[in-house]
Amino acid sequence: MSTTTYALRDSMTMLRRNLKHAQRYPSLTLSVVVLPVLMLLMFVYVFGAPLGDGIDVPGVGGGGGRDAYTNYITPGILLMAIATSSIATAVSVCTDMTEGIINRFRTMSISRASVLVGHVLGNVVQTAVSLLLIVCVALAVGFRSNAHVLEWAAVLGLLLFLAFALAWLSAAIGLGSESVETASNAPLPLAFLPFLGSAVVPPDSMPAGIRWFAEYQPFTPITETVRGLLLGTGIGNDGWISLAWLTALTVLGYVWAKASFNRVANR
Repeated sequence: MSTTTYALRDSMTMLRRNLKHAQRYPSLTLSVVVLPVLMLLMFVYVFGAPLGDGIDVPGVGGGGGRDAYTNYITPGILLMAIATSSIATAVSVCTDMTEGIINRFRTMSISRASVLVGHVLGNVVQTAVSLLLIVCVALAVGFRSNAHVLEWAAVLGLLLFLAFALAWLSAAIGLGSESVETASNAPLPLAFLPFLGSAVVPPDSMPAGIRWFAEYQPFTPITETVRGLLLGTGIGNDGWISLAWLTALTVLGYVWAKASFNRVANR
């Protein structure tokens, strides 16, 4: 077999290892899955009516109430779920580093890259399950989409691309963390970025300084692309901007994680 074939085989082995580990120790997985669902219910039933009546929601308009705000917030919650689930990658990578399992892998005839690829793909699979659960809950509480099959496929592809990019960034963070506690806290800024974008309210309703940041940070065009595809409000240039951001984040995370892993493995 070629080197690439060996690397793919080893990556699939590491993926199975991480999925089995998630099954045996489900507490972290459950926390990152349940939290976005609770946030969705909170925003819909606690803040939905006043926010839906008080802001001019693009594609919905003002005075729409809870049902309109449910349509607006659901795409934002999907992005929050991805950002939150990336924390699990940092924790699992750091756990492997601190418990010495990486040193054991170094003595085995396996592809070095497969260790990180297994963590990243494992997180993407778990994130996909989380997104499915959120969509089901959102539909149950009133979310309605006029997207056709291709638009749903585009949304899924974009969300999984985001999960892939953030998983690489979180893997790099986990490699650089000295303890599991540090690894669980370091990616938190990623989890809060959607709040400082258009996930919860339109940037036009924010103060000037925060509005500027919200308009130019990566989560806003991604949120608007997902929202536009699901609600039929149009995406303009947000689709291309989103792909550019996601490509840049993936390359950054991969290069950072690879450099950190090689530095640790060569000690």
